[in-house]
Amino acid sequence: MMVDLMTTPNYSTVKQLCEKHKALKTGGVRSLIFNERTNGLAKSGAIVRIGRKVLIDETKFFTWIESQNKTEA
Repeated sequence: MMVDLMTTPNYSTVKQLCEKHKALKTGGVRSLIFNERTNGLAKSGAIVRIGRKVLIDETKFFTWIESQNKTEA
């Protein structure tokens, strides 16, 4: 089975995400994940759980962040 690298999700842990993107802080991202059902992050599909491991699909996460910034004109 061939994996299409153009569509393969880029997963990171909270720590890896925050190290890569200095504007994000660990506590802030964890708070977003903790409240994912009320803030709409769960619907974005950006958070993946494998056992106790929490992974973040970076593309979906940043798409969700951008959607939070949009205002009705």
